[in-house]
Amino acid sequence: MNLDFSNQPMFSWYVVLLLLSGIAMVGFGLVGSGLSKGMRAVNLVFGVGFVGYGIYLAFIFQGGTYFIFFKAFILPVALIVRSIAAMNGKRRQAAAQPMVQAQQAAYQQGAYQQGAYQQPFAQQGVPAQPQDANPYQQGAQAQPNPYQQAPAAAPYDPNR
Repeated sequence: MNLDFSNQPMFSWYVVLLLLSGIAMVGFGLVGSGLSKGMRAVNLVFGVGFVGYGIYLAFIFQGGTYFIFFKAFILPVALIVRSIAAMNGKRRQAAAQPMVQAQQAAYQQGAYQQGAYQQPFAQQGVPAQPQDANPYQQGAQAQPNPYQQAPAAAPYDPNR
């Protein structure tokens, strides 16, 4: 085993981080976490690559030259953050659905019974309309329209 934290701490921590981030990516790729199938496949491919390279460096590598790319940890961090955000979004969406269903159930109306007398519902503070009155009768007084344009005024005459 090539992990020696007292002799080569930088190399040892690099291998440990490779293994941990690879295992995390594989875990998020395997769990149905709200990610699309393509993103889950990306998590799996890169996770297996990181775990494989970590195992190679920890157990097979015999020494020599190796490169440490800390930029390689940007991808696992981005994929893990995206996976967690997708899981939280899916959880929020699942929690919101029962509330919407409960709201819809609260406003369900009763079944319409054909032939039954229908009493119009009066709004709160507004009296109900009489049943026999027809608002469109001939000779009925017109109601004022507050949004109607005012009649055009005469032109300004300074001598008046």
